[in-house]
Amino acid sequence: MIASIRGTLLERGDGFVVVEAGGVGYQVHVTTGTLVSLPAVGEEVRLHTRHVVREDAQLLFGFAERDDLKLFDLLIAVNGVGPRIAIAVLSGLSPARFAAAVRDENLGAMTAVPGVGRKTAERLVVELRDKLGFLPAMLEKNERYDDAVAALVTLGYTASQATDAVRRVAEDAGDAPAEHLVKRALAVLARPTLVTR
Repeated sequence: MIASIRGTLLERGDGFVVVEAGGVGYQVHVTTGTLVSLPAVGEEVRLHTRHVVREDAQLLFGFAERDDLKLFDLLIAVNGVGPRIAIAVLSGLSPARFAAAVRDENLGAMTAVPGVGRKTAERLVVELRDKLGFLPAMLEKNERYDDAVAALVTLGYTASQATDAVRRVAEDAGDAPAEHLVKRALAVLARPTLVTR
């Protein structure tokens, strides 16, 4: 079982990264949130991982936060939800919005995720509504990030530009509201040196 991986970030892809550790390059499937939080290619990264072995493949799923991994484990324990659907859920809905959808029984929000039908969404509500108590501290932060990114996209920036800018300013922003993150991110985006990844 591969519980974590630490090494050099070699490549970013659509839903995955390649991390070199001990001379071996590992392809790790990641959520959008984890992808956004990672440093530049060439820098060191550490991911909490879940190693999934199937008859036809061995897959490695990675998460920047331990709570994300815990939520992933809860999702794949639900009947009809495999690892790829779990990753899609966590990419389509931030942990904050997923928890809110479960709490409010908002099936529409969950079925908007590719691969999640109404029956699966109903099972998620029934099986997980009493198991998400570990999330509150993380949820507030992620919801602010999501709101800031959404505001920047509304202003005409691409999702990649917006997420990269918010990631750059969020580390030093403390508990500042989304409006503050947007203001600081706009200053970053105004710099001609900003390179989105």
